[in-house]
Amino acid sequence: GGCWGLNRPSVGAARPGPVRAVSAALGAILGLQELRMSKMNNFNVQSTKTCVLCGRTDDCPEKYGEKRTYVEYNLTVHYYCLLMSSGIWQRGEEDEGVDGFLITDIRNEVKRAAKLKCNICKKKGASIGCVAPKCKRSYHFPCGLHRECIFQFMEDFRSYCWEHRPVQEFMGKEPRGASQCTICLDLVEHLPVYTVLKSPCCKNAWFHRECLQYQALSAGIFFFRCTVCNNKDKFQKEMLRMGIHIPERDASWELEENAYQDLLHCYQHCDVKRCLCKKGRDYNEPDSKWEIKRCQYCGSRGTHLACSSMKSWEQNWDCMECRSIFAKSGKYSKRKKRALATSEKTNGGTCLLEEPPPKSPRQSSGSPRSFLLQSPKIVCQNLPPCSHLEQPASNRVTMSLSPVMSNRIWSLRHKNLIQQRREVSNILKELKVQVKTKTTRLNINAENIWSSALKGFRQRIFSPTNTIEVNFSNDKNRLKTNTSAASKYHFFQLLMLHLQNSSLFEGSSGKNLSLDFQAVKENLYFEAGKMIAVSLVHGGPPPGFFSKTLFNCLVYGPENVKPALEDVADVDVAQTIKMIKYANSLSSLQSTLQDCCEFLTAAGCLRPVTALCDKNMLVNDILIYHVIKRISLPLESFRQGLETLGVLEKMQMHPDVFSSVLCQKPVKLSAETVYNLFTIHSSSVVIKVEGADFWMVYLQDVESGDSVVTLEDILLFVTGSCYIPSIGFDPEPTVKFLDIRYPIGNRLLNCLELPITKTYQQFKNKMELTIRNTLRVERE
Repeated sequence: GGCWGLNRPSVGAARPGPVRAVSAALGAILGLQELRMSKMNNFNVQSTKTCVLCGRTDDCPEKYGEKRTYVEYNLTVHYYCLLMSSGIWQRGEEDEGVDGFLITDIRNEVKRAAKLKCNICKKKGASIGCVAPKCKRSYHFPCGLHRECIFQFMEDFRSYCWEHRPVQEFMGKEPRGASQCTICLDLVEHLPVYTVLKSPCCKNAWFHRECLQYQALSAGIFFFRCTVCNNKDKFQKEMLRMGIHIPERDASWELEENAYQDLLHCYQHCDVKRCLCKKGRDYNEPDSKWEIKRCQYCGSRGTHLACSSMKSWEQNWDCMECRSIFAKSGKYSKRKKRALATSEKTNGGTCLLEEPPPKSPRQSSGSPRSFLLQSPKIVCQNLPPCSHLEQPASNRVTMSLSPVMSNRIWSLRHKNLIQQRREVSNILKELKVQVKTKTTRLNINAENIWSSALKGFRQRIFSPTNTIEVNFSNDKNRLKTNTSAASKYHFFQLLMLHLQNSSLFEGSSGKNLSLDFQAVKENLYFEAGKMIAVSLVHGGPPPGFFSKTLFNCLVYGPENVKPALEDVADVDVAQTIKMIKYANSLSSLQSTLQDCCEFLTAAGCLRPVTALCDKNMLVNDILIYHVIKRISLPLESFRQGLETLGVLEKMQMHPDVFSSVLCQKPVKLSAETVYNLFTIHSSSVVIKVEGADFWMVYLQDVESGDSVVTLEDILLFVTGSCYIPSIGFDPEPTVKFLDIRYPIGNRLLNCLELPITKTYQQFKNKMELTIRNTLRVERE
């Protein structure tokens, strides 16, 4: 009994793929007739039938796997009994026989097991043997479970008897007693016994075996991980060794249709007592004062920004119910004092009123705003007192080292996105070390960006490791040579925009590669990947238009990606797939297949359909062909281009962070983003405290539209770029307050030099006049 399991070939973790232990010719001779008939067979589950391997009628998928009955052959078998049997292996495809086990082989295994007696129940039919050397114990699968044997659902599916089973290392220094199982929350004793398992990655994490098995069946291979530290690889490896079955499928909650449908409905109703919107309480216009803001705590109440005198979407709003809860707990007053200190100093009350006055008076030019508090990036040295502020010093916000926006709670998703893009910046800076001081100049025609860029990248002297300088020209006459960073930023921005709308990609928002034979012939997919890699490392913008499917193909390989209907850009193909997917009867399905027979034949997806459930596999085949297999040549060429400067390797090492810049559009500039971007340098000789305040207030006015310039104009004025590169700016942007008449944008140092003014209005007028005129001259 002990040697049979060692002869079985290695298969996958939970749902093993087809394994050919013998030649295809031998398989055809032994089971061809059974294979044909099994495809036509009606599959059903009958709890009264007896498993031919273990002799039990139990129908418990969690313990024994799914019990399957084939009426045509009078055959009933538990899946786990079949999977762990020592004398059988898969010689068919996954849809042949029972998940690749041929009917003939199953019957032969039953005959073999009938000669063996179970060492536990003493009955015949023991098909499973211990793989330990010299151990001759055999047993049924249910008997093995009862006797606490261990079955490993991986590699060659070994089985160990109760004497030779693997055990976890148990250090004598580990604390005795009991702790809480983090799955069922009941106590679990710290003992090296079969029913208790400990985490290999967390020192004090203990679980019930039964709890872990139920969690693994529910979570599947993609979501089963340590509940304490979230480790996946090390945790799964140990649990498989200790006999936990982890199905190779998605989590049960992901497979349920419309499981998250309710989460897509956002509350959109203004609940303040006095709604100012003429179009009604349900009117919602994004990016305007009539956008509805929900309560930061319950999310079940809302208000228009204008109806609660909110200056920006980022400000938090609390409904009356949540406020009353905080008030009763005694925590609301402290939280309110911290979050809204500036507004209370200004008006003697909060600015987030439930009933605002018809017209909110504008704050005086010298008063600080509640939108931005002082940043730890401000460097102050011996600041003298300011005697000419409009408010007393006791009523002003001091230059503290509290974080920017400390009075706001950012959403988890936004925080995560900011953190991911910060990590991308650090990774790209590591890659930029390869770039040398030797320069390569590209002569670019803005009216024909693709051809001129292609010519520049293909020139013999071009190297991705050289510093790139860009000279823009037109067809009629060459412009003056411009080697500034501004030209390079503009070039990469135009190039990424062209690629997004080019014939190399297809789709609306999230794009996949298209099939352009001429582009394949000219190796354009390689050049496109190379250009994107160079743009990321040399300070250009990220593409931001990759679909999740395209990104996963690049990172994990196309063989590991399952496309969705949304990835199909061809309207006719998408319609065909929908007709097949939503066919509600076998006759309508066959009629649809007959209509698109030529397409299915060309795609290699034409197959006999005998049941309505066959449509799911057919839809999957079409999606894989159209989205992945069809563009295998462009995809491989594109991957090779992205290998430039090691970008693809970093993508594969850090998929989550790179997904944030390749699959998502850059975050829209906000006053806070620009404020955090600049480090304020202050001098004790000329700086006044209100200078920083004026800079904060001005950014707020620009964001709200109370200025003739935009936040992009400010960034362009200082750095030469209207966007923030994925790699960040080098050097980092700074702000200096000097005794000068007008603002100066030093693009060589990315430094904004600002004048000292007595009033905010003077500061605002000088900023708008200088920035608007400077950019107008540049455009002309």
